[in-house]
Amino acid sequence: MLIPEPLRKGDRIAIVSLSNGILGEPYCAHTKDTGIAQLQRFGLEPVFMEHALSGADYILAHPEARAADLKAAFLDDSIKGIITAIGGVETFRTLPYLMEDKEFIEAVQNHPKFFLGFSDTTHNHFMFHRLGLQTFYGQAFMCDLAELSGEMLPYSKAQFESCFAPYHGRKITPSDVWYDDRTDFSPSALGTMPLSHKETHGYELLQGKPVFEGELLGGCVDSMGEMLLAGNLERLGDLIAPYCERIPGLADDFRNQADIIRKYNIFPSAEEWKGKIFFAETSEVAPTPDTLKCYLEAFRKEGIFGNVSGIIIGKPINEKYYEEYKDIWREAVDNAELSILYNVNFGHATPRAILPYGAKTRVDADKQEIILI
Repeated sequence: MLIPEPLRKGDRIAIVSLSNGILGEPYCAHTKDTGIAQLQRFGLEPVFMEHALSGADYILAHPEARAADLKAAFLDDSIKGIITAIGGVETFRTLPYLMEDKEFIEAVQNHPKFFLGFSDTTHNHFMFHRLGLQTFYGQAFMCDLAELSGEMLPYSKAQFESCFAPYHGRKITPSDVWYDDRTDFSPSALGTMPLSHKETHGYELLQGKPVFEGELLGGCVDSMGEMLLAGNLERLGDLIAPYCERIPGLADDFRNQADIIRKYNIFPSAEEWKGKIFFAETSEVAPTPDTLKCYLEAFRKEGIFGNVSGIIIGKPINEKYYEEYKDIWREAVDNAELSILYNVNFGHATPRAILPYGAKTRVDADKQEIILI
């Protein structure tokens, strides 16, 4: 696996909109400015790629432009890292433009760079995993660096700061607090903190041995589930309905998502899951227990649960379905000996840890720590 260099002060960092283009909308100008200021406080120079600020409609209609921005970031030797603006629901549409481009593939493999994102960016993480590049799951420009309180949430900030050094030996422990998902992102929310709650659960061992090891591989449950379930339009529902009416062929793209994933061998094979720690977290949509059950059944059929050495599960956003999800995971795995650690601070619930793909990891539920060894 190609290991990128840690971030350093003075680095130029590309911001790319690989899915939702909301960052370029005028009503998000205050969010953009907040994120710029935060990166500058870290000693980093943000660089918005050519189409990153083109707006939601343009970004949706032009996956080739998004792909071009990612390629340009890898071809630019002055760019040392890449951070996604935010997630979305159709990053998979960038894959044909990237996986058919030999120049892009050679740039990734000859010039490995730090890449950070989460949610629907799972598609790009799996793409990079296929190309042999280690990437980092857990934060994004709008969601973390542009925290509207004016400063990153302390736990999330410490995690981002850890990217300025090799991760070996880093410990990830439970946050003392968790936060409600914001509902107000307007300028009036600037300077306000999200509602916080004392963490009362910590890491919960749902079953299996408290100590287990393996290399990290995983992502957003919703995104991984859609990779395997042919982009079921009924399941996505209102998320894409307004766009399908405006963008010719978009509905067909969603129906063909599984074919795209198979064509470029994006989703890891059953063999590739052997000995891995499967990390998985649910999105801000908070899929219903029945929908989660459907996704997990797809993972079981794909051979994940029969091959991994353990599972770590992110805290559900706003702790919605907190207890229900636990039962569904146990039932889906159907192997009481497979270790499952629940309520880990990564993914859509804040604050957010950062997980390096492929990192050899030891989980110790009794000590309440995840060690990147």
